[in-house]
Amino acid sequence: MKRIEPNLLLAISTASALILVLATIHLFGAPGQDLRNILLVIICTGGFVLLNPIMLKMMKIAPRPPLIHPDSPSTMLWAALFPMAIILAAAVPVFWPGQDYGLLVLIAAVWFGATVESALKVLRPR
Repeated sequence: MKRIEPNLLLAISTASALILVLATIHLFGAPGQDLRNILLVIICTGGFVLLNPIMLKMMKIAPRPPLIHPDSPSTMLWAALFPMAIILAAAVPVFWPGQDYGLLVLIAAVWFGATVESALKVLRPR
């Protein structure tokens, strides 16, 4: 059996944390924001993954390596902060219900986009 790619596993765990954010916002956030929040996730994640390489080229910044490197085990600990922070953010609507949490969804979607971009870099090297 092959080993699971850590960057792909990071993207999957961040996706499940993002789903938890959407669920808590659905239950405890302002009513009627569900479709908007789902569209925010799709547009922001897709926009980050598609437009970030273009922006890096335009700004003449060297492409970043994947978030988790096999040569450096400490990168796995730092990358684990992405899903952990999103899970902690999912608790915010529980303690302050009835608010509009569009910015929270947007931040979580961009962080998820960063993990997806990292997984794509490993799966199809350039």
